[in-house]
Amino acid sequence: MYEYEIAQLRSAELIRRAEHERLAREAVNGRRAARREAAERAAEGEVHTGRPRRHRFPRTA
Repeated sequence: MYEYEIAQLRSAELIRRAEHERLAREAVNGRRAARREAAERAAEGEVHTGRPRRHRFPRTA
């Protein structure tokens, strides 16, 4: 009987840990989605040309 109770406690602990990890993963994914959405809204008004920002060749002295 003692081993059965230990197994039950272990099972309950694993279930709690899995639930906690799932909630943490959902929180991370939610924050990531919010950042992505904010970046998309910010980028709507910007015009991107596709040219690099820096000059290809450095200036000569």
